[in-house]
Amino acid sequence: MTTNAELLARYKAALPSFLSPLHAEPLSIDRGEGSYVWDVEGNRYLDWFGGVLTTMVGHSIPEIVQAVQDQAAKVMHTSTLYLSEPMIGFAEEVAAVSGIPDARVFFTASGTEANDAAIMIANAYRGSNEILAMRNSYHGRSYTAQAITAQKSWSVASMSGLNVNFVQGGYRLRSPFRDLDDEAYTQACVADLVQIIDMATAGNVSALIAEPIQGVGGFATPPDGFFGAIGKELANREILFISDEVQTGWGRTGEHFWGYQAHGVVPDILTFAKGVGNGITLAGVVARAELMDAIDVLSFSTFGGNPLSTAAGRATLRYVLEHDLQGNALRMGQRITERLSPVIAETEWIAELRGKGLMQAIEMVHPGGIEADAATTARLLDEAKARGLLLGKGGLYGNVIRMAPMLAISETEVDEGLDALIAAIGAVAPR
Repeated sequence: MTTNAELLARYKAALPSFLSPLHAEPLSIDRGEGSYVWDVEGNRYLDWFGGVLTTMVGHSIPEIVQAVQDQAAKVMHTSTLYLSEPMIGFAEEVAAVSGIPDARVFFTASGTEANDAAIMIANAYRGSNEILAMRNSYHGRSYTAQAITAQKSWSVASMSGLNVNFVQGGYRLRSPFRDLDDEAYTQACVADLVQIIDMATAGNVSALIAEPIQGVGGFATPPDGFFGAIGKELANREILFISDEVQTGWGRTGEHFWGYQAHGVVPDILTFAKGVGNGITLAGVVARAELMDAIDVLSFSTFGGNPLSTAAGRATLRYVLEHDLQGNALRMGQRITERLSPVIAETEWIAELRGKGLMQAIEMVHPGGIEADAATTARLLDEAKARGLLLGKGGLYGNVIRMAPMLAISETEVDEGLDALIAAIGAVAPR
């Protein structure tokens, strides 16, 4: 039997050093079923990270597996140069749920590529390379996506053809405005936005790109209505709003299908990826037809919208809607909040619990302040694993535990996961 340790040695020998698996003792996931996975040594874990929110519904969902198998037996790839019923049908379905009027959909292979395409569309439409992005943001690995990412630990270089300015966003814990109430906080960030536009740009800004809840940034969550207030200032200047829904889409927040819907604004462009294929590579951009039509040169996507991926996407979206997984995310998220809140309140080295639905996080700090404590975070991650619970990590300083259970998780599974997490918290003490 292959062991986790043997695979780790091969991983280090064959893959680049900038790739780093989670945990002090990494594991190899061999198979999954529902909310659970098993490693190559036969150990079972409750999966509350889903390969970074990508296995969204659950592992080995029969309806989704069957759709993929049926399509694989027919044809797996054609490209956008050919008519594909799975691609066209899924584009129609995504447009219908997007909330964007007269929507068109362009499929890509990753969230990075989707955000690249969104920026290209906005720049072509506005005739500008000036972009606004949020502090604490993450949008991907390409030069364009890195240029609009405000995470030092993830940024290889800021070189690109863009002129980028970063504005205050939803990460309140480390904001200079953190002591303000929701309305005052929002207005302070709007004032910062206006000042950045007036002082730091040439006045012809193409777009602002933002995550409604910042994913890699540790599920930083702004007040409801935040982006509505931001959007009014953007509209006054004809600046486009791009909503990066790579992690917030498809009902995960519980209250809404898309993260932007908590803010009383409709984006000009939205991007999606990760969970929509329930583990299969699938991403894309949705925008009004007039914006998409700003690209007036020949273009196509080799892998975006391929029949296999879009068959998985259609089956996943259908499953989410038919089983009201958005409603389940709301109910199970409330269950998590209710049980965890008193534990967090009594733990001086956890600054806060934040997020929505099945997208929640806790941030670790040194007692008595908000100095980040990445070491305790790593220990908590491993203590949870030792109790059969897989969690994610993130945050600007690597000091945030991210919880993103499967959208189809049951009450019993939520309680099992919380029991493990609370026990892990009890076993960890900052050093």
